[in-house]
Amino acid sequence: MQWMIYGANGYSGELIAREASRRGLEPVLAGRNESALRALAESLGFEHRAFALDDTAAIRHALRGCGLVLNCAGPFSATSAPLLESCLQQRVHYLDITGEIDVFAHAHAQDARAVQSGIVVCPGCGFDVVPTDCLAAQLKSLLPTADRLVLAFEAGGGPSPGTALTSVEGLGNGGRVRIDGELRRVPLAWKERTFERLDSGGRTVRRTAMTIPWGDVFTAFVSTGIPNVEVYMALSPSTIARARRLRWLRPLLGTGVVQRFLKRRVEHSVRGPSAAARDASETHVWGEASDTLGNRVALRLRTPNGYALTATAATGIVQHFLARSPVEPGYRTPSQIMGAEYVMTLPGVERFESLL
Repeated sequence: MQWMIYGANGYSGELIAREASRRGLEPVLAGRNESALRALAESLGFEHRAFALDDTAAIRHALRGCGLVLNCAGPFSATSAPLLESCLQQRVHYLDITGEIDVFAHAHAQDARAVQSGIVVCPGCGFDVVPTDCLAAQLKSLLPTADRLVLAFEAGGGPSPGTALTSVEGLGNGGRVRIDGELRRVPLAWKERTFERLDSGGRTVRRTAMTIPWGDVFTAFVSTGIPNVEVYMALSPSTIARARRLRWLRPLLGTGVVQRFLKRRVEHSVRGPSAAARDASETHVWGEASDTLGNRVALRLRTPNGYALTATAATGIVQHFLARSPVEPGYRTPSQIMGAEYVMTLPGVERFESLL
């Protein structure tokens, strides 16, 4: 099966392209920037195709011969819909590495069309949301009666340009949680709580965290059926306080003028963590499921830097398709395709009983 990485010259796209090369795979590298694509493709010995997503005919032509596309071009609010639409029309499996709730929702709404086309639609094949999605499925297996799910993570190393742009877009949208099966909008930093982990010396470390509109607010319900979902990110108390002050500016933060100003700042200043920063940082993921009877189960993962995990997780899912492993057509989450234990097969991932 010929397959394509769209956005291959971006931060995460290049990491995935290099991981694919390391595994002996041969993707077609694609995106808008012809010169950057050519340089990367020539260095890796891959084919490349340059095209923009505002030209339907160009997308259709570029996808000829491909059986799968992995979209790595963020923000996915701009790139997912046109690429997914072409994949549906041309019977091409669509994967991406988004963490954007509205993108998950749009992809999920295409489930019937995906079944009819005989393709799989699976957004969130990177750090958003593979480790948290797998952890949610593990917790559901441990407590089938669970009706409440709390997920949290602490990430180091700094954001990529795509992640930073997505965060800018999110400022005007506030927070999101799932309550009784329904997605609900809530204020920024709606809730705050503390999570615990052990440091390298075995000492307990307490981390403050606030609710964020992470992709699992959408996907965990699809994967597990648990109707109440909150996702937290570990941040300093001062950062959480600043997020709460931004609530008053939410209408302003969502305006076109402010969005364009903030996005220009990201484009000029954010480059993503260096290889040394990725190697020196790790991520902690917490999960807790509970039911109305007071039963509770909790687990914690320690993983490599989120961008390093994105490269191995997404490439592994692609390999699952390349091996012609059976996957039912339609919208699927990573844990539905790969199983709840998939995250444990990724390099550098460890699981512990949680200190939640």
